[in-house]
Amino acid sequence: MAAHTSSSKAPELPTARTNPFDPPEELARLREQEPISPLAYPEGHQGWLVTSYDLARRILADRRFSRRRELQRVPLPFTVSMRPEPAEPGMFLGMDPPEHTRYRRLLTRHFSQRRVSELAPRVAQITTQVVDDVERHGPPVDLVPTFAFPIPSLVICELLGVPYADRAEFQGHTKVLMSLRSNTEQVMSAFVAVRRYLGDLVAAKRAHPADDLLSALARDGSLTDEELTGIAQLLLVAGHETTANMLGIGVYALLRHPDQLAALRAAPELIDDAVEELLRYLTIIHVGPTRAALEDVELDGTLVRAGDVVTLSLPVANRDPALLDDGDRLDVTRPSTSHLTFGHGIHQCLGQQLARLELRTGYAALLDRFPRLRLAVPPEQIRMRTDMVIYGVHNLPVTW
Repeated sequence: MAAHTSSSKAPELPTARTNPFDPPEELARLREQEPISPLAYPEGHQGWLVTSYDLARRILADRRFSRRRELQRVPLPFTVSMRPEPAEPGMFLGMDPPEHTRYRRLLTRHFSQRRVSELAPRVAQITTQVVDDVERHGPPVDLVPTFAFPIPSLVICELLGVPYADRAEFQGHTKVLMSLRSNTEQVMSAFVAVRRYLGDLVAAKRAHPADDLLSALARDGSLTDEELTGIAQLLLVAGHETTANMLGIGVYALLRHPDQLAALRAAPELIDDAVEELLRYLTIIHVGPTRAALEDVELDGTLVRAGDVVTLSLPVANRDPALLDDGDRLDVTRPSTSHLTFGHGIHQCLGQQLARLELRTGYAALLDRFPRLRLAVPPEQIRMRTDMVIYGVHNLPVTW
């Protein structure tokens, strides 16, 4: 086995893209030649980078690798001073069992396939309303603020019981929290503001419960105000930020691949497979996730020591020939694959079925309403979110 030693000189995470839809070319080379390779983290830690589908999937399901926040490292230069502190109560994404299990069990039924099916008519109504607004605005229009963000924001606000009128406040703070360029003071200010806002909302739900998820959790009685505030923050941010960026970059990818756009228009019944293919091909979780080894673990002849942090490059793992042939090509007619965009194992995305519903409803409605949809600016004027934790597009001006 190849042992990892502190004296070894490791490279940093490759980030340079030659194509906005493709992961850095160096990652594909590593996947073929060294699927687990040494990685230098900005604050001095030396861990590992995993680029193959098989290894990434195995690590995500292996309880010997922890998701506890205090054990993680950020694989990119970050202006925020990261302190190794445990996740706040309720922020279960940064926890392991049994804490993670307790929170997740409370929420699972609210995001089940059955519950999401019940939400489908309302999601369709919201989407139609948003697309109506886009049409009333008239071309040209930037689809990021007018289409990509309103749909998931409206849905998650109604589901949680957060006033949609407050969206500018929480979206602004979320942008700061998700930016790799934010400094420590900015992040702490945004974090405190979101916690204060949601803490007040939780208190209001306790006093005057309504027909929404936060009220239901408040009535359950097993969560403290601090725990419920943490859950609200996690669901609110994750519930709109990821899907919004997937809506934006997904439309951009289709507009830049006219053959695939034509194929989907010719066979709209393929929308489910098209959504899965876009999720796989684009993989907007572009700088992780990370896991920390709780004990020495041998992975295909490489020894990962206890305490080592492993970064999983999902964008390149989702294109691994071990998963599918010709993975670097977008093909909306391709049957669904077992991609890792929503993760795998106990931390697999809780809201993945809701995200799928919003994506297929949003894409279908937009393409149906605007059969001559096209970019309103040259592609080089589309600003990619390389500076954000979640990949996507900052702007998407279109016309028709």
